[in-house]
Amino acid sequence: MEWGVLQGGVSARIVAWLTIGVALLSIATGLVATATGDGGLFGGAIPIAVRTTASYTGTIVGFLLLISAVGLRRGLRTAWYASSVLVPLAGIHGLLQSSPYSLPLIGASLVTFPLLLGTRRRFERPLALTAAQLAAAAAVVGAQLYGTFGAYALQDDFANLDSLFDAFYFTVITASTVGYGDIYPMTTFARAFGMTVIIFGTGSFAVALGVLFTPIVENRFASALGRTTDTNVELMENHLLVLGYGRLLTESIIDELGGRTEYLLVVDDTDLASELRERRQNVLHGDPSDEKLLRRVGIERAQSVLVATDNDAEDALAVLTARQLNPDVRIVAGATESENVAKLRRAGADVVVSPSFIGRLLVKAALGGEHVEELADRLAGDDANRTLDEFQR
Repeated sequence: MEWGVLQGGVSARIVAWLTIGVALLSIATGLVATATGDGGLFGGAIPIAVRTTASYTGTIVGFLLLISAVGLRRGLRTAWYASSVLVPLAGIHGLLQSSPYSLPLIGASLVTFPLLLGTRRRFERPLALTAAQLAAAAAVVGAQLYGTFGAYALQDDFANLDSLFDAFYFTVITASTVGYGDIYPMTTFARAFGMTVIIFGTGSFAVALGVLFTPIVENRFASALGRTTDTNVELMENHLLVLGYGRLLTESIIDELGGRTEYLLVVDDTDLASELRERRQNVLHGDPSDEKLLRRVGIERAQSVLVATDNDAEDALAVLTARQLNPDVRIVAGATESENVAKLRRAGADVVVSPSFIGRLLVKAALGGEHVEELADRLAGDDANRTLDEFQR
């Protein structure tokens, strides 16, 4: 099953992309409505002032929704709440714009909103801002407050600055380097103050953009190189979880997948994780038996779990934890020692394969055991031979 549809429902990834589509349509529709002024949907029933206002504010809603959609891609709970408000709001703006160009926006909003409500439980990740992000936000807010209250205090030194909103307007257009020239300093002190607004404002914006977009760029490069990121992990569905890494079994299993199934390796060895990333494997560093980590990598949404390292004790713990977190998931385990097969089954594995069986097969083949050659052909994929059950008699 591909990640597009999950257990009769729609994937959270599709919902995130639909939300991005609504955001882009809201931006484009607002810009087109502003440029054309077309209001032909309802025969002019909506006043032109309302249509004009909706054109401007619809574009703003689109940009805000685009930010929320990025949060949805990370599985953030706050992004879901914001999107649940902004998606219908974007559709309402499409109606108020009363333009034939708004029809795709209205339709997309009607489709996306119920799907968004239906995937509520898929967006549970709390918003955790880093120290750099908090500092960047504080810098932007601080620069705007400095410019606004400073300009208002010096309003006698400025032309056309009569209110607190005028001061805020002056700060924004100065910090953004637009500078329309309708509000300007008339004294040397006011000019010096305006220069500091430019320095603090542009600097804070540059820092904020860097903090915001650097992780996005890193995620894109990581995806291109086959490296798993938090964004990739949060929305994985119907994937194969490989808990731990065994040189003999896991490598051949990953090669067998051949890109047909989305998978994630969880390993607790830092050097091994780095090596696997260099080999363009989807890998996450962590303890394969850690409950919190398994929840983060989507054990509840996984199609199946594979545990096949060289340590049966660690495998049993990983199997036990995975089974407790998802009683319905299919778990396949590899037992290094044949006496541990039953233990792994008791831990919760559905299927246990012991490589030592292959060793015994080789010994029997060397000693001329009965039916060994046919069994070897069967294991190699020759369907013309008898079933394995026949060799257990």
